[in-house]
Amino acid sequence: MSGKRLIGVVADDVTGAGDIGIMYAKAGYTALVFGYRADEPPDYGGERPDVIVLDTDSRFDSPEQAYRKVYGATEQLKRAGCTHYVNKSCSVGRGNIGAEFDAMLDSLGETNAVVVFGFPANGRQTLGGVHYVHGKKLEESEFRRDPVHPMTRSDLVGILQPQTRRKAVSIGIDTVDRGAEALRREIAALKPSTGYLFVDVRDQASLRTIAEAVRDERVTAGASALSEELALAWGAKPDGLCGGSGVPPRPGLGIVMAAGSLMPQTAAQLDALRRAGRTAMLELDALRLFADGEREAEIARVADAMAAAVLAGRDALAQAPNAPEVVARTKAEGARRGLDGVAVSRLVSGAVAETIGRVLAATGQNRLVVAGGDTSAAVCARLGIRGMRVYREIAPGLPSCVSLGPNPLLLVLKSGSFGREDFLAAAAEHVRLV
Repeated sequence: MSGKRLIGVVADDVTGAGDIGIMYAKAGYTALVFGYRADEPPDYGGERPDVIVLDTDSRFDSPEQAYRKVYGATEQLKRAGCTHYVNKSCSVGRGNIGAEFDAMLDSLGETNAVVVFGFPANGRQTLGGVHYVHGKKLEESEFRRDPVHPMTRSDLVGILQPQTRRKAVSIGIDTVDRGAEALRREIAALKPSTGYLFVDVRDQASLRTIAEAVRDERVTAGASALSEELALAWGAKPDGLCGGSGVPPRPGLGIVMAAGSLMPQTAAQLDALRRAGRTAMLELDALRLFADGEREAEIARVADAMAAAVLAGRDALAQAPNAPEVVARTKAEGARRGLDGVAVSRLVSGAVAETIGRVLAATGQNRLVVAGGDTSAAVCARLGIRGMRVYREIAPGLPSCVSLGPNPLLLVLKSGSFGREDFLAAAAEHVRLV
């Protein structure tokens, strides 16, 4: 590649968009995240990005819808002059990965992509083509019980192959261990007969080797962790790390928070907040969200209590129910009303988002922490956030962002399955202090 490198990323949800954006931002690259709109290219607002991330919000779409979105997003990135492309998916392969990978390659006229799902800093390893989450095979992890995309197998080729017309193969850790040149030769040998080349990852050293081997590849795909090493392989930009958030402080106000994820990591983080006793935690009664009158009353109840706490200087969190028996009753009520699991999830996340919008309007707070991808997307939609600049890393794959526009917000949008037990507390302190 010659001239300025401009990296174009298509991500299937907003937390993943921030996740990959921070991999470049912490190497000094200016990374901007935008919600994809077919009829409206991104407005950079005077920023000069090194990385453009388009969030298609397509994880819950049909494969056909996801394909159209990713194809269109890639076309926008082409017109922006991008030189390198990444298709950012869930780090365990949930969603429409086959349709989305195919869409990017079809738009670019490419036949191959190297795919890396390993993210050792967040417990994701791939060995012998089998994906592991915190030492457990994917099919034995919490993702087996995902309410929308249950992951019932662990071999990545086996997960992808039914979703694509292109052949997928796996490259083992033994090849990675032989170094970048050996891996580069193996990739070159497989390309003529293969569309997707999954590469094993044991640890961060594996990622460094892979990055060196694929630094000149036009397209990569999978989780975000490879991008951290690619940014360093291409060269860090220390000057890009300077500068404040540009979000005016709001002294005396508590931090506004929300959680909608059903992942055990988020449940543990909520339990830690509850034990600490410093956060007002309000749970929406999901069974009251189906009828308009009751929905309005329930949102008002939680929003009013949160606003009072925030104005008194106390952090406050709106929570969707996560107890298994309550989730089951909510799904059953949705089914009785003709709603599938995705529709129920969006009904609840929409109520959380409406609550947060009211609290911010009532308090003037401009700092916000949200846990859960679907909830984060709903909150951004409710607040009218079209673009964000990725700001600072709090934990691996978990950044803060600054919304673009005249009244910026400092946000943390957290993937439900990422972060240690103390992360929500740490995120609240981060946005309070920067």
